[in-house]
Amino acid sequence: MMKLLGVNIDHIATLRQQRREGHPDLLESAKIVLQSGADGITVHLREDRRHIQDADVSLLRGYVPRLNLEMAATKEMVGIATAIRPDFCCLVPEKREELTTEGGLNVITQRVQLIPVISSLKAAGIKVSLFIDASEEQIAVAAEIGADLIEIHTGDYARLSGTARDTRLFSIIQATAFARRLGLRVNAGHGLDYTNVRDIAAIPEIEELNIGFSIVCRAMFVGLSQAVKEMKSLLAV
Repeated sequence: MMKLLGVNIDHIATLRQQRREGHPDLLESAKIVLQSGADGITVHLREDRRHIQDADVSLLRGYVPRLNLEMAATKEMVGIATAIRPDFCCLVPEKREELTTEGGLNVITQRVQLIPVISSLKAAGIKVSLFIDASEEQIAVAAEIGADLIEIHTGDYARLSGTARDTRLFSIIQATAFARRLGLRVNAGHGLDYTNVRDIAAIPEIEELNIGFSIVCRAMFVGLSQAVKEMKSLLAV
């Protein structure tokens, strides 16, 4: 079975923003990614606009047949999302000072805030995903408040090795099975690369993996198309 691959192109935009001269072209990058076997494009429109810009999301929406918008659960972002209408919105935690998303969303403590956000997005015809840790408590609340999907945060798994990684992998396997029993679809992402992705891809309940940084890094040496093809080949399980 071939798992779906969503490619996050944030860091192509990061490079562009270093000079703000329009290069590399984000739309051209998305076209290459999709033509090379990816199933969708993911972008994170951050509050500080450090890489992806509002105009990028609008432009991609006009071309990309399967667009996943990562965003914080704020009034501003809900307004942007409901206007542009990506296929999916993945709600993520966000702090200005972080280099990248550092962990899963705490849906237990943010339940009251998340309910109207999820409702507004779904009313606009957008599938809603919650980026959370592999915790049955978090997953249970995600199901209760109306999420369509969850995306399991794999960053800790990716940083570990040996027995510690195996233990974390087992917890992800258990969490994904629990989520499916509750009727949630399951994706995964963060920190996944060419050396650690296979075990996550082998989990039956996971439909899609969202991967960005490692693909963009690999592209520096083999080109973007080849980097995507190599990653896609690892998702056949």
